[in-house]
This record gives sequence, C-alpha cells and structure tokens, in this order.
Amino acid sequence: MSGPGFVLAIGLAFIHAFVAKLNISSFISEFRWMSFAGGVSIGYVFLEIFPELSHAQETIEHSSLPWVAYLENHVYLLSLLGLLVFYGLDILALKSRQHNRLKHNHDSTQPAVFWIHLAAFAVLNVIVGYLLQELTDHTLLRCLLFFSAIALHFFIIDHGLREHHQAPYDHYGRWLLTAAIMVGAIAGRSFHLEEAGILAVWAFLAGSIILNILKRELPDETQSCFASFMGGATLYTVLLLVI
Repeated sequence: MSGPGFVLAIGLAFIHAFVAKLNISSFISEFRWMSFAGGVSIGYVFLEIFPELSHAQETIEHSSLPWVAYLENHVYLLSLLGLLVFYGLDILALKSRQHNRLKHNHDSTQPAVFWIHLAAFAVLNVIVGYLLQELTDHTLLRCLLFFSAIALHFFIIDHGLREHHQAPYDHYGRWLLTAAIMVGAIAGRSFHLEEAGILAVWAFLAGSIILNILKRELPDETQSCFASFMGGATLYTVLLLVI
C-alpha cells in the first residue's frame, strides 16, 4: 500500500484518533482557529466543490448509469440528498440530547442515536478514504492543500460529535471513524469504480461537507473573528490559485 492518497488517509485517520489530545486552545483562542478553519472551508467549497460538481454533472449526463438516466440534475440532487441526510441526523442528535437533559439531566445522546449518527459518519469516512486514492495524478502541493482543507474540516466534525455524544465518542466513536477512513483507503487501492460512479459518490459527499461547513464552521457573530475567517479564506484561495 503506497501512494499519496494512502499516506493522506493515514494522516486523516490520526486526526480522528488523537485530535482530543491536541490542546489547540492552549496557544490560540478557540474562536480564532474555528474562524480560520471556517474561512479555509468556505474557500474549499467555492473553489473546489462547486467547480467539481459542475464537471461531475457533465460527466454523469453522458454516462450509462441506469439509476441516474432519468434525472435532469443528477449531481445536484445527490448533493441535496447528502445535505438532507446529515441535517436530519444532526436534528436527531439534538432532539436526543434534549430528551436526555429533561429525563435524566445528562447532556448527551441516547445509545441508539449515537450508533446511527456514527454509522453515517463512518460511511462518509469510507467515501473520503476511497476518494483519496483518486489523487494520484495531483502534484504533492495540491495533495497537501486538499489534505489541509479536509483535516480542518475533520477537526470541526470531531468537535461537534464529541459535544453530541461525549464519553461514548471518545471510547468507541473516534476509533470507528479512524478505521472507516482506512477501510475506504484500502478499498480504493483494491478496486475502482467507473468515473461516473465515483463522481456520483463525490456529489453525495459534497452535500454533507457543505452542510457541516454552513452549520458548524461558520461561527456566529458572538463567537467569531472576521480577520481570522478572512485570513483562512484568502490564504487557501491564494495557495490554490498559484499551485
């Protein structure tokens, strides 16, 4: 097992496994680095995800996939589906926490909701691990830039899942997500889908990424640093345009 995609998968797996040990707030305010991560993610959405979805739409329109042949806007519908699925799961987790606070005075989700939520993110990580294997034609700098955007995204996701599920996430959840990335990476090295199939999977992933960025990574006006947010967006944009 070698190649940039597999190495990046290992790096992302380490983030899920050990991000709780990285006390970033000890040397930079949480609202500043969260704002910076949000800026990078917004740059990633506008300069990477949206153009890729446009390309994917053209490819899938001319594919022979029977399950998308009758749809007019295949890619955008798949992205919308990804957004709706993960928005629904987030609402489910919030409702579960509210129920536990009222009934048991405990601010975490119920076990069934925990496993449903983690299973969905595990599937997402399998997809990420698989798609990383498609980076073989990219330059090293391009791969590192992609890794940085996804890594910051994973930082925020990990923070949100730990807030929802608390101890169960630390005991089981983070290891499940770590393993899921590597399963996807191994699958990506073992077999390959046709391009239209890969782009369809990517479209679903893009919808979930867009939701999580809009919901978790755009800080509100009371917990934000506009300079950090602008700095993250500008830095990512400049680096992407010059490499």
